[in-house]
Amino acid sequence: MNRAIVICCSLPAIAVAAFSQGPFAWKDIGGGRLELREGDKTALVYNYGPQLKPGAPENRRRCCYVFPVYTPTGVSVLDDFPVDHYHHRGLFWSWPIVEVGGKRYDIWMNFTAKHRASGVPAVEASAGGATLRATNYWEAEGRDIVREEVRMRVLPVQGNTRNIDVELTWEALSEPVTLQGSAERGKSYGGLSLRFAPRQGTVLRADGEVLTKDEDLNPRRWAELEAVYGGKRAVVRVTADPNNPGAPHQWCLRSYGFIGASYPGRTEKVDRHVLEPGKPLTLRFRVSLTDLP
Repeated sequence: MNRAIVICCSLPAIAVAAFSQGPFAWKDIGGGRLELREGDKTALVYNYGPQLKPGAPENRRRCCYVFPVYTPTGVSVLDDFPVDHYHHRGLFWSWPIVEVGGKRYDIWMNFTAKHRASGVPAVEASAGGATLRATNYWEAEGRDIVREEVRMRVLPVQGNTRNIDVELTWEALSEPVTLQGSAERGKSYGGLSLRFAPRQGTVLRADGEVLTKDEDLNPRRWAELEAVYGGKRAVVRVTADPNNPGAPHQWCLRSYGFIGASYPGRTEKVDRHVLEPGKPLTLRFRVSLTDLP
């Protein structure tokens, strides 16, 4: 996996029209959305502004995630605001338990803490790929508690595969912030997550093993979901950087259409991570989208 530089400084808000030096082009399409195209096809959209789907509850409004995402041939593989889990949002990162100053918040489902973008992300495009850099904040009760840096690198399509490298960095601002996964027995989801679109013929795999049932808390290097979307077969694999803190991660894998690399997961010794001012946490992943015959 490509090693990337950790970005720990605020990025200026810039206006984006269309920017391209090669086959890639970024365009602000309005509504707080940045679209990336490779050639004549959309690759993905980064939502830096708050989004709310018609019919979804107002308290599920959110920003700072990726949706939609497409395979090289244009298959849309992810979902946003699914009615069974309105809080699920394409490719995203969050935790159900966020504690600071003796109070507990939720940036996962109930949004008692929320993402807030500092401005329009900085973007670049060239023949070698496209890059997005965003600075976001986690806000709770009117104050910022965590600074979040997102760096996303989209590589040119190779054969039938598009690779997206995602680097996420979080740092507590004025006092420690504790992150925990779900407190439900036998689970610990929270971290990088993907929610998949309606499909048929779902197959879940992890580390080369075909799963016969949903899975939690098992350490895995990678996980993937293969399925048929509108008659077109595709597979999406998420591979964690082996140098991530806590790797190999435990995973939350669901046949209804969910893959999550849990951090810090839950073991006898570790079930939380404390973010401290001046000590950022960085996690890196590769998301690979492949069209299949």
